[in-house]
Amino acid sequence: MKKEKKAISPQEAAELYSLSVGTLANLRCKKQGPKYYCVGRKVLYFVDDLEAWIKRNLVLTMDSLSEESRWGR
Repeated sequence: MKKEKKAISPQEAAELYSLSVGTLANLRCKKQGPKYYCVGRKVLYFVDDLEAWIKRNLVLTMDSLSEESRWGR
């Protein structure tokens, strides 16, 4: 039975979510972006933390709003 990975490297996170490794590094440097963990010199992300961060960055478009809220009714 293969155990599913719970923590992944920045390279794996970048590949999985179509992000750049450099973008993740810049976000870590600025203390922004998804939560991460340092184990020795290794950086790890939990998939749940990455997905929660992505969901917190929702951008609503006009198409995603209902007709009523668009016109203030």
